[in-house]
Amino acid sequence: QVQLVESGGGLVQPGGSLRLSCAASGSIYSLYPIPMAWYRQAPGAQRELVAKITTGGTTTYADSVKGRFTISRDNAKNTVYLQMDTLKPEDTAVYYCNAWPARSYWGQGTQVTVSS
Repeated sequence: QVQLVESGGGLVQPGGSLRLSCAASGSIYSLYPIPMAWYRQAPGAQRELVAKITTGGTTTYADSVKGRFTISRDNAKNTVYLQMDTLKPEDTAVYYCNAWPARSYWGQGTQVTVSS
């Protein structure tokens, strides 16, 4: 049974930081490391790619978060992280992790709200 459990979201003021975690298990996630990514979906908007990381650690970021967010992974723990610094109100969204390219199963995500 596939499980993608995102955590670490919350309410933060503009300019603040959060660190998200994603524990992946089941199916392909438990067999061997695969490329992973963080996605987000703001109210009324489509889900978008935020950052992705290969099994070797090569990273790619959306232009809107480049220089502020850092994706990392711990293959031994099947866990992916997203360090988010200098947060802006437009970063408010539900954040999800998934494989890259995304597979059909999605977890429930973690809410990030940036507001003063």
